[in-house]
Amino acid sequence: MMKNVWTLWVLICFATVTYGQKKNTVVGKETSRAFWLKEMDRMARPVMRSLAHDSLKINMPQITSIAVDNKEHRIQVQYVEVLGRVLSGISPWLALNDGSEEEQVLRKQYRNWTIQALKNALDSNANDFMRFDLGGQQLVDASFISVAFLRCPWLWDHLGPVTQGHLIEAIKTTRQFRPVFSNWLLFSAMNEAFLAQYSKEWDVMRVDYALQQLEQWYVGDGMYMDGPHYAYDYYNSYVIHPFLSGIMDVIEQKTKNYDGMFAKIKLRNQRYAIILERLINTDGTFPPSGRSVIYRGAAFHHLADMALKKRLPKELTEGQVRAALSAVLKKTFESPSTYHQNWLTIGLYGDQPGLGDFYNNQGSPYLCSTIFLPLGLSEQDSFWTSKEEEWSSKRIWSGQDWKKDQSKVIQ
Repeated sequence: MMKNVWTLWVLICFATVTYGQKKNTVVGKETSRAFWLKEMDRMARPVMRSLAHDSLKINMPQITSIAVDNKEHRIQVQYVEVLGRVLSGISPWLALNDGSEEEQVLRKQYRNWTIQALKNALDSNANDFMRFDLGGQQLVDASFISVAFLRCPWLWDHLGPVTQGHLIEAIKTTRQFRPVFSNWLLFSAMNEAFLAQYSKEWDVMRVDYALQQLEQWYVGDGMYMDGPHYAYDYYNSYVIHPFLSGIMDVIEQKTKNYDGMFAKIKLRNQRYAIILERLINTDGTFPPSGRSVIYRGAAFHHLADMALKKRLPKELTEGQVRAALSAVLKKTFESPSTYHQNWLTIGLYGDQPGLGDFYNNQGSPYLCSTIFLPLGLSEQDSFWTSKEEEWSSKRIWSGQDWKKDQSKVIQ
């Protein structure tokens, strides 16, 4: 009898511990995604709500970097800039059809806002009408709108034929601007990838030139020069790798001419994702190196994009990447001065005007939206349901054994 009681007691204790572990894990997952959604909403709401109500130009502060080169012009182009940057990050999430009741209500609101926002931005009679012919910066900003539509066909399908036509013409308008001999070549190519996907006319040569030139700028171990000279910054992640990946996804469906190049790009994509994960410190900080650090979490645009596309290399688990990106999100948004009157400030950890570049305006820091790309994966996806794991820095700096990093030769 006593033996049976003892056995029953052990089983009850085991069941209680096991249930508690599972329950905590589930709560952890829900808290993680809920945290991401809360921060995404906080970041995007003032932009998308204002534009949907045709009041973005009324509500959006006209702030520029203290080092600005042409204040009036930078303010003129900030509206296309903020639209493209916010959309490029939240667009995959708009395409989902699942989630908690609260998430679905939030998504429905953003879908309505986004469609109306795009109509206002492209309607010449609207107060928030956006011109795409005001200078070369709009070549840049139009390309982020192109990225958003390639990441979310749902947007195109629900835009309506009139607004679709306006958008195609707006993207074509930016062809008049010659790209800077740098990562800007990819902005031109991305716009052509958009046209290849959604219209009957696209310029093969703009795509070919960008792809061929980036091959010349590849320096090894997964990294490219940003133009004729190498710079130690995050432009491989802000633009180069995610744009090459996005262009590749469209063009490989149109022609087989680049199959050899694309095979190498995929391997380089994987290697650079590993490098980025290693740059995330134990507390979510990362080296504030190079220009454009006010883009905050966009320093990990490429890592988030690889997670969204389910292309993480075998060296990185989804639980590890989710934990690392969550740490970056927390760190880059936790400062009380990250927002001023609900709008992002220019800085990396709060309001830090000295970190701004000459081209920064109120719309610039919204490239941080790209860290939210994994929200485009269902809450049932393994990215969200897998066990959270410590990332490389946390393991190494806590004294745990871990796998060494190793460079890769990818010609």
